[in-house]
Amino acid sequence: MRLLVSCRILPWRRDFSSTARRRVIRDISELPDRVRPSYVQRPTNTLLSLQWPSPPRNILITKKKRTPGITNSLIEYSTHLSTTYPSINVIVEPESADEIHERVSFPVYTYQRPEHGNASPEHLSDKTDLVCTLGGDGTILRASSLFSHATSVPPILSFAMGTIGFLGEWKFKEYKRAFREVYMSGASDAYAKLEDPEVDHRSFPPASPDDPLDKPLSYADIRGKTMGANRTARILLRNRLKVGVFGPDGSRMNSLPESGDTYALNEVIIHRGSSPHLKIIDVFVGGRFLTEAVADGVIISSPTGSTAYSLSSGGSIVHPLVPSLLLTPICPRSLSFRPLVLPAETPITLRLGEKNRGREVEVSIDGKRISEKIGVGMEVRVLGENVKSEDGEWCGGVPSIVRGVNGLEDKEDDHWVGGLNALLKFNYPFGDQDSGH
Repeated sequence: MRLLVSCRILPWRRDFSSTARRRVIRDISELPDRVRPSYVQRPTNTLLSLQWPSPPRNILITKKKRTPGITNSLIEYSTHLSTTYPSINVIVEPESADEIHERVSFPVYTYQRPEHGNASPEHLSDKTDLVCTLGGDGTILRASSLFSHATSVPPILSFAMGTIGFLGEWKFKEYKRAFREVYMSGASDAYAKLEDPEVDHRSFPPASPDDPLDKPLSYADIRGKTMGANRTARILLRNRLKVGVFGPDGSRMNSLPESGDTYALNEVIIHRGSSPHLKIIDVFVGGRFLTEAVADGVIISSPTGSTAYSLSSGGSIVHPLVPSLLLTPICPRSLSFRPLVLPAETPITLRLGEKNRGREVEVSIDGKRISEKIGVGMEVRVLGENVKSEDGEWCGGVPSIVRGVNGLEDKEDDHWVGGLNALLKFNYPFGDQDSGH
């Protein structure tokens, strides 16, 4: 009898301390639509304040590729978001989804890679509330390029885990504090007076009531994460370039016709590629002919890109808050051909001239090469992006979340200056200055 009881009980035994993993990859088209924040001018007239109308739900995380240590960090970070914050949906790139979906206990979302190499992933700009990057400046650049045909880019929270990290703001060990500050930024109902019974602070209607993913959220439901009404996340809005590449017949070459212009965070480059010959490029500024450039190529850079390829080619360093375009020659034949800094609203056109011995050049936008080689008569047209609408609202650009200093959150601290000194070693002295020699 004892044996019979034992046999009947054993099949029903269950270990309640473990949870079955949900090894699932889902498509981002299933997610609720994007929550779009607003940006409010800070009193110092430099940085902006991030204001969420309701809690962000869909978080895109990009990471440096082929780096096992950062893959582990991605798992740690995404697990924290999934377990700590209600209704957070984690979006990752397709390669990352394949890497981690069997190692996490929640579903991950991803997108289909576009067939056209210069197109943006479908649905991504309409579903992503916030972007988090784990890596260096190249990872931020790749994340920005995912929205290269979108006029509105989600805020980017960057963790410096690369080689230089000039654009990265946070250390990864600070990820809990960093995400909390961004998530709660502008959370007005989290600071509401609880003694007012007439106000329902959990009345965010779902965009799609039939969608189980689209749950009403309220900051008032999130206990233990209130930071105070004045501690909003700080935003540095980085201007982009609006780029169009056209063939001699006027056909667009850098994207599908319906996609329109491409936006670049760093630069657009026209260069000789594998050709041994210098290129002859006609440069037009504001519709007027400026010069005939004879060089390996020409760079048109944004202020953010001024510390990248343009700087290596002898261009000026420009603060990211200065609305401008940089025109920098690459190894010009004439020593008097110097870099120029122009107003952001000035259109620049580069045209491959008839005098070229080598008949083709290559064009790269933020490091991504245009697949077709460009022939004589082609044009690259560049204009600074408009980041403020006619009614005065901040729009466009790449909203980069700036790291605050503990205890000094209300004060402005220009991290760009610190980056020049600490990372680029700006005007760094030679030799041992303390040796007395």
